[in-house]
Amino acid sequence: MAYRIAVVGIGKIARDQHIPCIGKNRKFELVAGVSRHGKIDGVANFESIAALKASKLKVDCVALCTPPSVRLAMARECLDAGWHVLIEKPPTPTVGELLAMETHARKKKRVLYATWHSRYNASVDEAKKLLKGKHVDFLRVTWKEDVEKWHPGQAWIWEPGGFGVFDPGINALSIVTKILPEAIFVEGATIEVPANAATPIGADIRFKRGDGTAADLSAVFDWRQKTGETWEIEVGTRDGLRLHLKNGGSVLAVNGKTVREAVLHEYEDIYAKFARLLKAKKSDVDPSPLQLVSDCFMLGKPVVVAKV
Repeated sequence: MAYRIAVVGIGKIARDQHIPCIGKNRKFELVAGVSRHGKIDGVANFESIAALKASKLKVDCVALCTPPSVRLAMARECLDAGWHVLIEKPPTPTVGELLAMETHARKKKRVLYATWHSRYNASVDEAKKLLKGKHVDFLRVTWKEDVEKWHPGQAWIWEPGGFGVFDPGINALSIVTKILPEAIFVEGATIEVPANAATPIGADIRFKRGDGTAADLSAVFDWRQKTGETWEIEVGTRDGLRLHLKNGGSVLAVNGKTVREAVLHEYEDIYAKFARLLKAKKSDVDPSPLQLVSDCFMLGKPVVVAKV
């Protein structure tokens, strides 16, 4: 029997990824859409979670694809209705809200799955395997793209809780926190914020190891690159291993030689895992990428730049 799922928030990511991948997975049946503006053809549509609940339509789980700022209340409403919850990344605007959501899911004995789509990649898995037990003393993350291409007309990204350039940047941090054998911590950052916005368009971050040993660890995020995307992570270890993840983590080079070029099917893998979690009645919530973003805002020096 397929899990009956509703998609809440019918925006770009829902249409581009969630709805098609649900349609391809026989373990799910899309039964409803919830949005004040968008609709999904061929299923029941509602303007609110309350309206969906009042309809008595049979639902097992929901995928929350709304902006992060409204998700805690929505997740609680869904969990209270007895539905399991999958949330798009970034999961919430603060770590506190994510932990509260996790606690409420546990209380209601429902599955909560906080997805990090960039982690679902064979090259990322291989990098994690190669770095196991290693002492990392070098990290360089370069994550640059064009905000107008990836978030056209989306005003929420510039508002408090909208993440700004950390919306794509957290994808890089989700990979970093998966592959590194030890946690790293924010030492400082310069955050570039447009004069007419509340969230950054660029960031230059310095990290440190937890044991205090010297290391060259940094990241640069930029939303002003007009000539394609640069999504790269370079890692070096004390014993001379050099890894280079390119193209968002899909290509892995080891000591200068390409060893894997993975085909990306991130959201297909996300829904395959969600089905496994539902069967096992087990949640999956990792706050570590969000914690690094939060720490960047806590320790970063803001610099005002040109308006967007």
